[in-house]
Amino acid sequence: MTTTLTNDTITAIATANGIGSIAIIRISGDKALEIVSKLTHKNSFSPRYASLTNIYNTQDELIDESLVIYFQAPHSFTAEDVVEIQCHGGFIVAQSILKASVEAGARLAESGEFSKRAFFNGRIDLSEAEAIAGLIEAKSEDAAKILAKQMKGSLKEFIEEVRDEIIHILAYSEVSIDYAEEDLPEDLVKQIMQKLQKLSKDLEKTLQVSKSRAGLMQGFRVAIVGKPNVGKSSLLNALLSYDRAIVSEIAGTTRDTIEESVKIGTHLIRMVDTAGIRVADDEIERIGIERSLEAIKECDIVVALFDNSRIKDEEDAQIFSLIKSHKDEKKVIYVNNKIDLEKKFDDEQLLFDLKLNSKVDVTPLIEILQNYMDITNSSDEIMLISQRQISAVEATLQNIQESYLPLKSQELEIFSFHLNVALKEMASITRPFENDEMLDKMFGSFCLGK
Repeated sequence: MTTTLTNDTITAIATANGIGSIAIIRISGDKALEIVSKLTHKNSFSPRYASLTNIYNTQDELIDESLVIYFQAPHSFTAEDVVEIQCHGGFIVAQSILKASVEAGARLAESGEFSKRAFFNGRIDLSEAEAIAGLIEAKSEDAAKILAKQMKGSLKEFIEEVRDEIIHILAYSEVSIDYAEEDLPEDLVKQIMQKLQKLSKDLEKTLQVSKSRAGLMQGFRVAIVGKPNVGKSSLLNALLSYDRAIVSEIAGTTRDTIEESVKIGTHLIRMVDTAGIRVADDEIERIGIERSLEAIKECDIVVALFDNSRIKDEEDAQIFSLIKSHKDEKKVIYVNNKIDLEKKFDDEQLLFDLKLNSKVDVTPLIEILQNYMDITNSSDEIMLISQRQISAVEATLQNIQESYLPLKSQELEIFSFHLNVALKEMASITRPFENDEMLDKMFGSFCLGK
């Protein structure tokens, strides 16, 4: 894919594959209206009005009776002439209309090409494009709300405010470079430093909020960990409300991580049942344990399970030590399981978040998980929704902080260099014009109909 736009008229199916009540074929470009006229044998369509009409292939054979809506440029998603054909859903009808559209003069769109045209035609910026892509794959209602705000430009406004502040500061430096024989007044240097430090603080806060709430965008991952036979698989089955994992009294039954999605409150989360962590001689079990350790690193929440009916041993201590090393970066929930059995576990040094019998009632755990995920979204702060955006803000912050020293020593060329780099990094979040490879990679991850 290249970043230069062509005059090609493109087409794609904009709905998911499979059987459904309707499917949508989207056509965008100068010949969109001409092509749909060939398919419908109609010469005119009123913009934004739905017309019920027959759709024919290029051999004049009837394909379907469909709704056709014409969006006249520039009042469309791509800012080009766009026609949407809403036909009966299924595997055959939509593909037949798509084929007829190509035969009538369109070409198949590449992944993300509709959104890419919207970007280059000025309808959306990159932050809005990423919000659209994220909204399609949103894992929670809260994430959808954040993404909807970004589609309306909330992140763009924040970026513009930061850029304007940097430009304002940069202006003092650039003027002073032109009059190199005069230094900046001390009080002006102090004011600039205060502005830069405030910018740094705001960007650091945005980064912290974005990283802590990453699970909100990508879907929270919850790893259930513990030594063998503490009830991890039983807990997973209870959370899923069906027997997904094999449960037995034999230690090491679960040899690999098992992952399933479950909705808790408004959040779709990924539950990971891990192999029991212990010293193992069996090669397959050892590999499973290694994957369990990897699951802990990758998850957002750790549910650490301990067995109330068994005496605390070295394996429990190993689990506790392992999780303790991640406590600053993960939410950890300590659970004392099998409370229906005689207590043998010494919990004097371990403060459990809850005690339960995973075979009877896991509601207390569900409530803790839901409360944590809801609180994660309690902030109204601006949030970065992709690693690309986070990396850009990190680079901006680094250059702002690296500008402190040259500002103090009045090395204004170096100071201006760092601020210009910071300016470029912030601009890359919304509308960079020179990085073709980055644009191709980003839009190439979109689905065909976008």
